[in-house]
Amino acid sequence: MQFSESWLRQYVNPSIDSNALGHAMTMAGLEVEEQHSVAPAFTKIVVAQILSAEQHPDADRLRVCKVDAGTGQELQIVCGAPNARAGIKIPCALVGAELPPAEAGGKPFMIKVGKLRGVESQGMLCSGRELGLGDDHEGILELPVDAPVGEDIRKYLSLDDQIYVIKLTPNKADCLSLMGMAREVSAITGAPMCAPKWTPANVTIQDKLKVTVENTDLCGRFAGRVIRGVNPKAQTPDWMIQRLCNAGQRSISALVDISNYVMLEMGQPTHVFDIDKLTGDLSVRWAKSVETLELLNGQTVTLQGPDSAGKLQDAGVVADQSGPVALAGIMGGNHCAVTDDTKNIYVEAAYWQPSAIQGRARRFNFVEVCGGQVGPIDDQVLAVPERKPVSMRLARAMKVIGIPLTKEIVADVFKRLGFEFNLEANDVFVVTPPSYRFDIEIEEDLIEEVARMYGFENIPDVPPVAALKMSAKAEAKRGVHLLRQRLALEGYQEAVNFGFTDLESEQRLTGVTEKEVIAVLNPIASQYGVMRSNLWGGLLNNLKSNLNRGAARVRLFEAGRVFKRDLNVQEEDGKVAGFYQPQHLGGLAYGSFVPEQWASPTR
Repeated sequence: MQFSESWLRQYVNPSIDSNALGHAMTMAGLEVEEQHSVAPAFTKIVVAQILSAEQHPDADRLRVCKVDAGTGQELQIVCGAPNARAGIKIPCALVGAELPPAEAGGKPFMIKVGKLRGVESQGMLCSGRELGLGDDHEGILELPVDAPVGEDIRKYLSLDDQIYVIKLTPNKADCLSLMGMAREVSAITGAPMCAPKWTPANVTIQDKLKVTVENTDLCGRFAGRVIRGVNPKAQTPDWMIQRLCNAGQRSISALVDISNYVMLEMGQPTHVFDIDKLTGDLSVRWAKSVETLELLNGQTVTLQGPDSAGKLQDAGVVADQSGPVALAGIMGGNHCAVTDDTKNIYVEAAYWQPSAIQGRARRFNFVEVCGGQVGPIDDQVLAVPERKPVSMRLARAMKVIGIPLTKEIVADVFKRLGFEFNLEANDVFVVTPPSYRFDIEIEEDLIEEVARMYGFENIPDVPPVAALKMSAKAEAKRGVHLLRQRLALEGYQEAVNFGFTDLESEQRLTGVTEKEVIAVLNPIASQYGVMRSNLWGGLLNNLKSNLNRGAARVRLFEAGRVFKRDLNVQEEDGKVAGFYQPQHLGGLAYGSFVPEQWASPTR
């Protein structure tokens, strides 16, 4: 998630500086992966106006410009930009200015009085790339006509504004918007949040587009409205372009920019259709087996296809009477996209069931400005998931986090997060998560929230304390380390394998049924789905791997635990009830008795 500090502070403005704000977010689990100003450091660059631009007497591609930079006297600057002309306002680097280096690790570029083809130049007119504002260097950067001459360009363009790049964990999707980040910062710092307010658009037409949601397991809520008579060639406001740019989005057109801005600000994706390119009513459904769709990026995809595991995966679509027009929750279709000729649009916003869009983007290899007559909103609420209460025991939170907590501390955390809760008997908090917090499902989720808001840096680092004593060696038993040493001296290599194995190998080696094996609830891979009851599976796999790599003689051993069911085992330190976990020693030898040599026969 990338955004500018000024945009965030529009909604929540804590009384701390930029670095402290970044540190506070990181310590609450919102890791600031990168923080930098909008433009790199430079000095003595101001807003200026070109008073005249004459052809250079000795160069076809150069112009001699008279420039007012607010210094009290006209400057003569030789410029080679094709768009240099009288009347425009531009950034001007004065003599003595220090520009950013052209490449990483380079030295700053100093502006001096010089001569170009015999004509003196008293400064430099700058492009966006020379200010570190992108790669555009086709001409000098043109500023708005109301830009004040002589003002520092860093102040005028807010180039000292900080850009935060947040590395979010998968459970923090609620922070993929400025409003989500503002809620978090408000909770972290205690600063009040100023949520944006809207004035509903006046409905001047009664046009509606009929939409039928055929599959509620695909879409739980679908809203849209018709807007006629828009001006697609309207210019996106400069402030919106700047905010989109600072968030890593390029400006495309007014309609697309507004859609992207709403998504970044509110976290609600929308899509704009050219309604004149649609055929009949819309339906929201699963794609059919033979359907394809050309997307906005020009890619044509087959909508049903195998996922990363090879299983057939459906894809949701918004379709008109002629077929799919958008890939649900992912990307719109190309044939109904808005263009410079668009006059009438249909704007939709929907809640797509998470399971219906999860993994689809990976499979397909991707991630009032315009005016108009506004129609009524058609909002269909069909299958929005209910947020179930989650309980958290105060004693359990203290045990997991390892700090003393009071009911007042925990209540304050939940209030700051905007959670509705009740305190019941035995200090149990029953919390109803808000609609945007789908990650709050179990007690541990609430404990994590308490730890985050308490502050990870405020949790003391206390090393564990335990009594130590020397244990006497059993004289009748030989230690496992001595056995390892003896086997190593005999030429055996020690193998260290997982305590897991695959079901097929376990059944083939032991003859147990699938019900008798100890299954792993959350295996790291399909070949590690059950606990091993002997060491043979791992050792035989080690042997196979060595033989595949050309080894002719293999000596291996392993010392490790095996796992078996035993109802007689009771719960105690180091033991799990119902499971016997003895230490075993196993080994194998393959190939010749001794390494091949001239003094010993091969056997």
